[in-house]
Amino acid sequence: MSIRRAAAALGAVSLGLVLLTACEKPTPLATVTVGTKTVTTEATDKCYAKGKKLPSAIFIACLSAAPEHTIKVKPGEKIRVGVDPSIGEKGWLIASGVNQKTDVLKDETYWTLTESAGIFTVSDPQTGSSMPLKNATLNIVGSSDATADNVFGVWQFKLEKAA
Repeated sequence: MSIRRAAAALGAVSLGLVLLTACEKPTPLATVTVGTKTVTTEATDKCYAKGKKLPSAIFIACLSAAPEHTIKVKPGEKIRVGVDPSIGEKGWLIASGVNQKTDVLKDETYWTLTESAGIFTVSDPQTGSSMPLKNATLNIVGSSDATADNVFGVWQFKLEKAA
């Protein structure tokens, strides 16, 4: 191999390494599976602070943001939720909108919900009765406890109730 080729190869490798170090590490993934359909997402930039605590105002904004990914749920189907091990180690919970549906899941990377979890219902604050919903936002909240003080990420999915 000529010196010129060796220098070009060394330069290409060096440039590749520089470009790789400039890339940001992707956020951990969360996945929802219903029947045979699976949707995976990263947390949006503002809803994941590289594993550090999110300020509570940002956390609340993330809970009310519109999800980018949608999955249909037929009556009686199970909703399977999976998270990266890095989320599972710190702890996470599942919420429908702002209503918490599970306790904090620590050292777990998988959870199954059924319709009985009330994903497609909301309580009327005045009467206390349940009202059915056609769509629901499934929020996966990375947190070591059930307070808004220790949230490190929010992953969202839109669930559509199929007929």
